[in-house]
Amino acid sequence: MAERLLVLVRHGESEWNNAGRFAGQSDIDLTATGVAQARAAGQRLKAAGLRFNLGFSSTLKRAWRTLELMLEELGQADIPIIRDARLDERHYGELNGLTRAEAISRWGEAQVHAWRRSYDARPPGGESLKDTAARVQPYYAGVILPRVLNGDRVVVAAHNNSLRALVMALERLDEISIVGRELGTAAPLAFRLNADGTVAERIDLAG
Repeated sequence: MAERLLVLVRHGESEWNNAGRFAGQSDIDLTATGVAQARAAGQRLKAAGLRFNLGFSSTLKRAWRTLELMLEELGQADIPIIRDARLDERHYGELNGLTRAEAISRWGEAQVHAWRRSYDARPPGGESLKDTAARVQPYYAGVILPRVLNGDRVVVAAHNNSLRALVMALERLDEISIVGRELGTAAPLAFRLNADGTVAERIDLAG
């Protein structure tokens, strides 16, 4: 029987995570801590006996470097990796590059909180989580899920919001439940799926 394994990993700490800035779709690299986190995630996957034959990543460096570092630790640096912009982080528009304090100074705490924590509120020029889900979920259903159901062992490296949108589909979460859901940096979340794509088992491999 096909294993139907899917593992999701948010990238390790980035330079703007460390600085407390909204990174969005800016192509920010990992910090030294982020590199170490990615390698540690690969070691945890190896210790759990998980192996892959296909990887997916966003087009942003912090995600695909995290994936490459994990696969190096697994001794699987040669598996095919598909990069797609539909897995990129939420676009933060005018918040991009600002710290939270700078954003609050400009728009007020209540408004910034609404942009960060609601499902469908958009920052100026940016995306809501709902908008992010509108590109991530069809890509998952049309491209990633069929590969998993056909027996590929798949690992996906992306971002907090793009992966939250994917988890929303996997775990059948509603618009209220997903708002409070966060994914830790470089904290693998493994799913074994049933033949119909529903979740048979969830395994949290956070350190």
